[in-house]
Amino acid sequence: MLSVDVERYIALRRALGYKLVKAERHLRAFACFAESGGESHIRTGCALDWLAVAARTPGGRERRLTDLVLFARFLRAEDLRHEVPRAGFERSRKTRPIPYIYTREEIARILDAAGALRPQKPNPLRSQLYVMLFGLIAATGLRLSEALTLRLDDVGPEGVLRIRETKFRKSRLVPLHATVVEALRLYLDLHRRRVGGCGWLFPSTRRRALCSTTVNQTFRSLLRRAAIAPERRRRPRIHDLRHTFATRALEQCAAESRAVARHFVALSTYLGHSEIRNTYWYLQATPEMMADIATAAEGLVAESAR
Repeated sequence: MLSVDVERYIALRRALGYKLVKAERHLRAFACFAESGGESHIRTGCALDWLAVAARTPGGRERRLTDLVLFARFLRAEDLRHEVPRAGFERSRKTRPIPYIYTREEIARILDAAGALRPQKPNPLRSQLYVMLFGLIAATGLRLSEALTLRLDDVGPEGVLRIRETKFRKSRLVPLHATVVEALRLYLDLHRRRVGGCGWLFPSTRRRALCSTTVNQTFRSLLRRAAIAPERRRRPRIHDLRHTFATRALEQCAAESRAVARHFVALSTYLGHSEIRNTYWYLQATPEMMADIATAAEGLVAESAR
């Protein structure tokens, strides 16, 4: 039964650290569709029929096809009767967008705008919360999801954050700069006085973890108030604060082969990347920095060839 195979496949890949929230939904839907038509194996025709009714947009069909192809390859390794479906439509060639790199002055303007947010009765911590949230992401490169799931006991006494069960189901420790430690101390004092008894570091009005949709809406409002890149068609994002952190960290990397290697490994670990190539991608944001480090890498290759 395909539905049983889906559960087995998802369980195996989750054991390897993948979350697969959407993939699980997509594959369960496909298995239900295929089994209702009497199929016990993946067939290209059945897959394309499902894609035609499962998603309205080309992007939605592509995402589902990608999940289905990976699943089909897994099953075909065990049973050659399974077919690996090919697209019956033209697949788009998406490129990863180059991130917006904030200047220090722009980050200061965003935090000033957050500090000027009007207080609300349901949320007595509103302005201080957003200053701390966006300031913490800018200073540590945390993912928004990681910041929103922080609890009070994740803030260690020695200025270290504990990040639990992140994007790839890995936990890590994030050391904080002394200035961030002090800002957190002041924020926690205020947190205890105004929302005592709530365990979330960034609580909602209902004393739960903040919703990312609410945070993103607030951030877009702050960008307008701070007049950040108003001419850009694609607006800067919260996630670009993470990109900015990584880029600034790499800019401090000396153009010497061993320093390059140390910085990359350290930054990759600090950011919680599963593969170092994900860290290397940040070099695209600063072409001149890429050239410097490429030169250092060439020197490293020449050294090893001697």
